[in-house]
This record gives sequence, structure tokens and C-alpha cells, in this order.
Amino acid sequence: MCGLALAMRVKIALEEKGIEYVCQPQNLLNKGSLLLEMNPVHKVVPVFIHNGKPICESLVILEYIDEVWVKSLPLLPTDPYQRSQARFWADFIDRKIYAVAKQLWKVKGEEQEKIVKEFIENLRILVGEIKDNKFFGGDTFGYVDVALIPFTSWFYTLETFGNFSIEANCPKIIAWAKRCKERHSVSSSLPDPDKVYNFALDFKKALGLD
Repeated sequence: MCGLALAMRVKIALEEKGIEYVCQPQNLLNKGSLLLEMNPVHKVVPVFIHNGKPICESLVILEYIDEVWVKSLPLLPTDPYQRSQARFWADFIDRKIYAVAKQLWKVKGEEQEKIVKEFIENLRILVGEIKDNKFFGGDTFGYVDVALIPFTSWFYTLETFGNFSIEANCPKIIAWAKRCKERHSVSSSLPDPDKVYNFALDFKKALGLD
């Protein structure tokens, strides 16, 4: 889940900015020499290489892209307070959505039920932040939207493994996701949910989690 979802953040940001790029997929179970060379600390994707220099960690990459191509469509607000809030909610997504979801599809029984409950509660907190706005930045698609939308490609997998419905519990999140997917940057970057599910099955098998 890590590499797929986080790498999609970068793809969406580059598409939003209209920047040409070359994507080099990596085998997450057998990491190549380029990945290990470019990110020797964490040894994970995504890694954004610009002018021969690597930038690691997806949220850091998003801010880098926004600062380098500042004249293109901005991802972060210009107001300092609003920028701080965007960073806060992106961090919340990593800590409370991504980190929890990462465990949900790996466990079963009571432990999984507990994680499903926590996952839904955290999504509801995000519902309280987006309110009735079109995007997390109001009418403007931006940093927080880019941070969260890649994980929606995993919703089907999480629902199938966890036997629950995100739409039944958080319909506003699903409505928001549909609005995001109307953007070419998003629709062209997100993988098919069935492919994600099959990937998860294969990944679980490879890790001996079946």
C-alpha cells in the first residue's frame, strides 16, 4: 500500500502542474539498485529525481514541486495559517488514515474490527473538516486533496477485507472522491480498484499473511 498510494500523490501533483515526467515502477518486494541509491535511508518509494538530485517522502515532494513550479496551479494556500492547516491535515492523513488502513487488510477477527472502527472514526473527523465544501481547500483542489485521494483506490480492498462500507458510514468522503476523480490529474493517475485488490492478495501471499 505504501509505495502505490504515496507515489500516486506525486503523479497527481505533476499532472496538476502540467509537468512532463518519466515514471519508473519499482518492485516493492525486490528493490532495485536505483531506488536503494536514491533513498538509502528509508529505501521506499516515491523518490522524485530532479536535476539529478533525489527528493524523498511524498509530502516533502509535493511541497518541493509546489515551490519549484510556483507559477503553475498552486497546491498549498498562500496564507501562512491556511498553509499550516493544510500541512496539519496532510499529516493527519498519514498518521490516522494511511497508518491505520495499512494494518486493516493484514489482520482478521476482533483486531480487524477494532481497526475498522478506528478507520471510520478518523474518516469522520475528515468529514468534519471538509464540511459542505467541494474540496478541502474550499472550491480549490489542493494539497490535502492530493494527499488523501490516492487512498480511495484502496477503499474497495479495505471494504472487502474488513467487511464494511465506507459510503454507508462516510457518504461525504465518497462524494468528495467522485468530484476529485472528475479531474484528469486524478482519473489518469489512480489504478483500477480491482487491480489494487489483486495486488493486495498477491502481496499478502508473498508476505505469508494468508
